[in-house]
Amino acid sequence: MTRYIDEDLHDAEFRECDLTGARLIGVVMQDAVIDGLVTNLVVNGVEVTAYVEAELDRRHPVRVLIRSQDAADLREAAGRLHAAWDATIDRIRGRPGMERRSVNDERSALQTLRHLVFVHDSWFRRCCLGSTELFTPFGIGPDVEPYRAANGLDPSLDEVVRVRQAQAVELEAWLDKITAEQLAARAPVPDDDVWPPYARGRSVWQCLGTVLTETFEHHRFCVRDLDLIESQDAHTGMIKFGTKSQVQILRAGDESQ
Repeated sequence: MTRYIDEDLHDAEFRECDLTGARLIGVVMQDAVIDGLVTNLVVNGVEVTAYVEAELDRRHPVRVLIRSQDAADLREAAGRLHAAWDATIDRIRGRPGMERRSVNDERSALQTLRHLVFVHDSWFRRCCLGSTELFTPFGIGPDVEPYRAANGLDPSLDEVVRVRQAQAVELEAWLDKITAEQLAARAPVPDDDVWPPYARGRSVWQCLGTVLTETFEHHRFCVRDLDLIESQDAHTGMIKFGTKSQVQILRAGDESQ
């Protein structure tokens, strides 16, 4: 274990790091943000994960449906997620170019949608249906070959949305017919080296859970970043307006002299 003693980690960023088993002793942690897969987190002797999970469920009831093993609940979850993304896409369309902007080194809205195309192709079509068809070319997955090639493509928002809409229809049609027995069955993952390699041995329900969870979490991240972009734009607009007004006042004063 790496030990950091008397280090100044002010404003440090840990991205895609595995901090399992990390211990922070005698630290000063103010205005900190933790976003990721967090379990069994103890803060000053109090296990806080249950509090966090309960609050997230309160804010986002669809999370409860996603964890259900009842087919009707899962259908409801998929429908709600589809509707939420539709509303967010309408919001993006209202500000052309917004889909390509990113903040804090996160994916843009367009890149997020492209990632969800890959999630559907891999975790649903491949793991739930047993499909061996090629993935959608512009779906963004792991940054390794052969999936890295998708990063060099530049589809439009309309192109990506059309694929996502078709995928949502496919998923909901499948959920209309799925049974509890089929959900509990072992996922029919093809026996090859195509992504995701660690899905073998999981149930169909577990693989479906990955699809729905990814759809939810990335929507949450996307909305968070859109809010930040709009907030930054509003702040910039206020500064520009204030500067312009000050110039006009100064000019008016010069003319009156």
